[in-house]
Amino acid sequence: MTHKAGFVSIIGKPNVGKSTLMNVLVGERLSIITPKAQTTRHRILGIVNEADYQIVFSDTPGVIKPKYSLQESMMSFVNGSLADADLLLFVNDINEKHDEEDVMEKILNRNIPTIVLINKIDQASQELVEEKIAYWKEKLNPIAIYAISALHKHNVDGLLERILETLPFHPPYYDKEEYTDRSERFFVSEMIREKIFTNYQKEIPYSTEVVVKSFKEEEMKNGKGEMIRIAAEIIVERDSQKNILIGTAGSMLKKVGTEARLEIEKFLDKKVFLEMHVKVIPDWRSKKNYLKSFGYEN
Repeated sequence: MTHKAGFVSIIGKPNVGKSTLMNVLVGERLSIITPKAQTTRHRILGIVNEADYQIVFSDTPGVIKPKYSLQESMMSFVNGSLADADLLLFVNDINEKHDEEDVMEKILNRNIPTIVLINKIDQASQELVEEKIAYWKEKLNPIAIYAISALHKHNVDGLLERILETLPFHPPYYDKEEYTDRSERFFVSEMIREKIFTNYQKEIPYSTEVVVKSFKEEEMKNGKGEMIRIAAEIIVERDSQKNILIGTAGSMLKKVGTEARLEIEKFLDKKVFLEMHVKVIPDWRSKKNYLKSFGYEN
């Protein structure tokens, strides 16, 4: 057999650039990206297909010590990605202060071939880069270390070649036409959530979940093609959060809706009518039944 295929799990602390790297490697904008930590809540697969190989990348939530049920579910996604990984990409930020013990523990316990990626090197001196390379060589003894800038796509091509060298010969795990395991509805909810993360501060983004209630294609009234009518529910934990989300006379919710709709139209390549409502479910992040209904069961 000459075909290679395997699972490559991207892990690291929050906000080190895992999702940016995943999007670059896959060539599609699958994972939402914001400056806030813990933007990624699910395990998202990005599949790269060529005639002689298939690489199944997993973007995972940043490794943290969970404080409530939602975060426990997020960490179960990380553990699930480690369970079937043929290779780990451990992403760390050049500016981190060597406090990645939680991630290192997961790596060392699994005994999976690991490539260390020192990200955001555009923000550092060559001296610091060399210091970090020496540090990780001693700590983890990985099969390779790359100093990269995922944002600027620096040194990423060489990384892809190294990944292919490592993967086993195996038939494809997914249909060659697929590039992710997630539905359009999932990505719509993520795009709305991304706009909440970028437009609100403090606890609002972390207390919010987005559920797509309906997703229907229909003919446009002018007869010029199809449009998609989407109804989404934004879940928060308190009435005060609902008021902040909606804003004065609905101004903030309208802003989020407009920004999300434009992003969704670009993604689906169709006109979109987006309707959003805000619903209060007290303490939903700690309630297993709601977490399960929102897809947080690994």
